[in-house]
Amino acid sequence: MKLLLTSGGITNPSIQDALLDLLGKPIAESDALCIPTAQWGHQMCGPVGARGFVVGGPPWNLTGMGWKSVGLLELTALPTIGEERWIPWVREADVLLVDGGDATYLRHWMRESGLAELLPTLPEKVWVGISAGSMVMTPRIGTDFISWKRSADDDSALGVVDFSIFPHVGHPMMPENTMAEAERWAATLGNPSYAIDEETAIRVVDGKVDVISEGQWRYFPAEERP
Repeated sequence: MKLLLTSGGITNPSIQDALLDLLGKPIAESDALCIPTAQWGHQMCGPVGARGFVVGGPPWNLTGMGWKSVGLLELTALPTIGEERWIPWVREADVLLVDGGDATYLRHWMRESGLAELLPTLPEKVWVGISAGSMVMTPRIGTDFISWKRSADDDSALGVVDFSIFPHVGHPMMPENTMAEAERWAATLGNPSYAIDEETAIRVVDGKVDVISEGQWRYFPAEERP
């Protein structure tokens, strides 16, 4: 897959240009599927936020960018309807738009539904993650970011990339998400990590990682452990 891992979505021209580069064609010619599943696992999310992401109303901009089509892929439903129905939907889409919430809940349903197993067979598919939709691709999210109670202390994610992500640096509604707090968090992980704000995205194509930013970000290498 081609990954565009963001904190807040497509928030500036630089990130939008990166998305267009990954798609290889205009947004108006691209079919999207949106995945709101992570919202159900987070204590601060609910029906209003899930609906807002799906319909693309403010401040949820990602699904309202003028796609050729936007379909809804709810992962919790997939195990009950059969792969013969939903796998063609995923294969035919150009891009998966994946909302935030709780990354461990999203991890669970990506595995339970079969989507996690399918993704490695789709090298040209574009994945655009917001917050937990980005963090789910990492090895670990850190226990600070677990909201889903069934996860207990299991902060593991899918490990598609080898680095972790601390999102929403400097967000006015999350005053605790400071760069100093990100540095403390990074020291607990044992793998490389990035702290990113709403104006930053991480692009991953064929294992190559680059940062697209009009804001603030920082890279933390893995700390050596005795």
